Amino acid sequence: MATHRTNLDALIPREDFEVKGDETPPSSLSTTLKISELAPDSLTYQVLRKPDFQRETTNWTPDKIVELIESFLDGDLIPSIILWRSPSTSNIFVIDGAHRLSALIAWVHDDYGDKQRSLDFYNNKIPPEQLKAAERTRSLIDRRIGSYTALRSAGQHPENSSPDQVRRARNLGSFAVQLQWVQGDAKRAEDSFFKINQKATPIDPTELLMIRSRRKPNAVAARALLRAGVGHKYWSAFPPDTQQELEELARQIYDILFAPVLEEPIKTLDLPVAGRGYSAESVRLVFEFVNLANGLITDKSRTELREDPDGRSTLQFLKRVLQLARRVSGCHPSSLGLHPAVYFYGATGRYQPSAFLGTVRFVQQLEQENAIHAFTSVRCRFEEFLLDHRYFTNQIVVKHGSGKKSLEPMARFFRRILESVLQEKNSDEIVADLQSHKDLRFLKELTAQDIEHKKEFSRETKSTAFLREALAKALRCAICGARVHKKSMTFDHKLRKQDGGAGSADNAQLAHPFCNTGFKERRHSQDQQTPLSSPSLFPEHED
Repeated sequence: MATHRTNLDALIPREDFEVKGDETPPSSLSTTLKISELAPDSLTYQVLRKPDFQRETTNWTPDKIVELIESFLDGDLIPSIILWRSPSTSNIFVIDGAHRLSALIAWVHDDYGDKQRSLDFYNNKIPPEQLKAAERTRSLIDRRIGSYTALRSAGQHPENSSPDQVRRARNLGSFAVQLQWVQGDAKRAEDSFFKINQKATPIDPTELLMIRSRRKPNAVAARALLRAGVGHKYWSAFPPDTQQELEELARQIYDILFAPVLEEPIKTLDLPVAGRGYSAESVRLVFEFVNLANGLITDKSRTELREDPDGRSTLQFLKRVLQLARRVSGCHPSSLGLHPAVYFYGATGRYQPSAFLGTVRFVQQLEQENAIHAFTSVRCRFEEFLLDHRYFTNQIVVKHGSGKKSLEPMARFFRRILESVLQEKNSDEIVADLQSHKDLRFLKELTAQDIEHKKEFSRETKSTAFLREALAKALRCAICGARVHKKSMTFDHKLRKQDGGAGSADNAQLAHPFCNTGFKERRHSQDQQTPLSSPSLFPEHED
């Protein structure tokens, strides 16, 4: 289970620090910052800003935050915070050290992602994972340090406090954070940011690409999606009606991808399609999903994408993402309703981003080849093979790497299975077909002896046991026979309404949305001798 990380992103506002006009440097700047200057009513705190391209301040665990505050109170060495002062606005921008500074601010404000400033920042929509991380952080603070208010009280009333608290309280008045300043204009400050942040703790390559592309529609769309249209408005320069539509689209897509919240060990089949919404992993997944939905497959296509000054391109990007998200999950008539536990989670319950992206690419190719109906006609057998050989997707990721590196190999894996299933081959023959492909020959069937287990039940073992039992008893689509996910469940008339079917319970059956509409109607209206079992559905993808 991934450790919940504390969200401190609301504590220092973002702002575009591009400067126009007078850039005369100040005569002198302070070299230290007192803890009292981080209080809500402090003039210094009021002018603190992060550059608008600064990555989210969400990467520290509760333990790391507590350790930083302890180090400050005990007089241990803390690396200097690097700042830049805007000559035109007098705002002070954090070039390096946003997590360190935000941890201290969080302690002073008692806001670890769940109090008033954070609530306002996220329009009162705080994810449960964020609340849990905040609660754990505050609990650790109370146990190991004490709140900022408690320490100030200890300094004023030492007779009611422990010696350790009194010592640290007295340190509050004398210790300070060391500061360094970037001299020069906004361009110099931006260059310093990228240079500094590629050294000690390099920015994730996807995050770096999003920062450099921050005014392009794919990056703005991904930022909106990651927080369901709330938080910092990277789209604030767009017209108000465009902003409103953008935020509504982001909310709809977020709900399709990340609701409900993922809990571990897994005890329900009602799993989110895209895994944990509040994680570093989700940044990469969402950005790649946005790019996939908009045909930005190659690095060249992303580089050549133009900036979006008015939001019209970003809206089009989000609409295409919504269309693709609906094809994968949800109750829209076009939805295949792919079951997350079948496609996107491994046998141990671990979410697999590469499997999600590979499946999305596979679905796109089905649409391009007009093969959605062919897939639906054999979907049940296709998915049974996946479940019986779900460790194959792990092997593909190990071989090719995570994220988009496994995109095409994963999609090729799915295509190869579908071709074999359409040819009515058995499981052993399908495995042989896969292993005969030059890019899939490394796939290996595993036995129980290949998997090591400890004596105690791990979280993953518990998830494995639940998924095994639950999937065996899962509800199925009455039309295609494959498993039905709660988020993609519709009720179908066994005897169609136009044929006289009644709305009674006896005439109702569960079905995937697409099975209930497009597939059922086509099957009803067309002769069954169609090219659904053609030996090759993807001619241009043949190797």
